[in-house]
Order: sequence, then C-alpha cells, then structure tokens
Amino acid sequence: MTDRNAFRPRLLLTRPRAGSERFARQFQARFGADWPITIAPLIEIEPTEVELPAANVLIITSEQAIAPVVNAPGWAGKPVYCVGPRTSEVLRRNGFEVLGTAPNAQQLFALISAEPDPGPMLHARGNESAFPLAQKLNAAGRNVQEAVVYAQVPQSPSKELQELLDRAQPLLVPVFSPNSGRLFAAAAEGAHARLRVAAISEAAAQACSGLAHTELRVAAKPSAEGLIDALVALMRDSSG
Repeated sequence: MTDRNAFRPRLLLTRPRAGSERFARQFQARFGADWPITIAPLIEIEPTEVELPAANVLIITSEQAIAPVVNAPGWAGKPVYCVGPRTSEVLRRNGFEVLGTAPNAQQLFALISAEPDPGPMLHARGNESAFPLAQKLNAAGRNVQEAVVYAQVPQSPSKELQELLDRAQPLLVPVFSPNSGRLFAAAAEGAHARLRVAAISEAAAQACSGLAHTELRVAAKPSAEGLIDALVALMRDSSG
C-alpha cells in the first residue's frame, strides 16, 4: 500500500501555531493539499526577555530559543552546540557557527563532554526541560549557566478541539515533546476519538500513554520526517 492509498483520518496539531503550520505544510507536501488538518494549539511560546550572561559557547536545544538569542546584543556569530538538524539550519542562516548537532539533549551531553572544554557556556532554553543538560554538564566538570529565554504557555482547549475529540473518529496526532504530550493527554481525557499518536521520543510517548482508544508509535528519528513516517505506519496498521 502506498501513502496515497492510506485512508484519510484528520491530522490534529496541538503544538504552537507557527510550528503547527510548518508541520502541516510538510505533511501536505507528501500527502496533498486537500488532506484534512485541524490546528488547535494547546501551547504557545512567549519570550521572557531575560538578560543573557556572558559565555564563550551557546547551547540551543530547541528552535524556539533562537529568536531571543538572535535579538540579544553581542551574540551574533557565537559558536553553538544544538539539538536537531532544523535548529542547526536556522542557526547557520542567522550567522552562528555550529560546532556540533545531536538528535536529543542526552546525546548532545555526550557530544559536548567528549569535546575540549571551551570555558563558560550558556544553555538558552524554555521553561520546560525534559533533560537537565546544564546540571549534567556541570557535574561532569564544565561551566554551564542557564537562561530561560522563552516560556511555553498552556492554552485552553478550543471548542473545535473538544468537538473533534468527542466524536468517534480516527485522528492522527503527532506529539513533539513530553510537555505537549501531557497537555494533550489532559485535553483528551475521556475522548471518544480513536487516537493514532506518533511521539517524537519515548518520554513524549510516556506522557500520553494512558489515553483510551489510542494506538501509539514512537518515531524512529526525532524529527518532523520521523513523525510523518510514524503516522504513515499507524495508518497502515489501522487499515491493514
């Protein structure tokens, strides 16, 4: 069976709107512009406008942290370690020197630990963190400060989202982080929809593993393409 022959459950996107719109475009590029998609964010991003301490090297574990750093004086062109190929691409486009990229924070810890000590480092991150990267690096003898440069602000479930979850229909739901998984699990408690959940990591999957009427798959790669592949597999499992 090809992707085009899969049945067409609605894609439900609950991450921040900008990221949801980008993922929707990637999904439609593969499946067609007429695939039904609903964007109903359960979280939005707000910059904290915190002052950044001086450091030799920057650590970025989320694309959301890039804009606040770009807008901070004195940080243009700084060397940086980061998580994810898209984050790396955006950093390079903004003039940063990418020293290394890893698929997740745990592997970034291993990468940085294996490199020569560059002196003071700054981890610019959000208010939610699945892995204590700075703490682990400091315990390993590095000098790492943290700056919470953006906040993930929960949003109330929209009426449209509640109506979708109340109907006994299949829904494709990619989950991009443990925090997103927790928020979606809370919104979908008692849902009648048959949920096909693709999680970007084991931790994200665990956050929403207690939902009823749910088929769950972890993406083989922690990326948008990996999530789309996992959604394809869920559709094949459901229709086969």
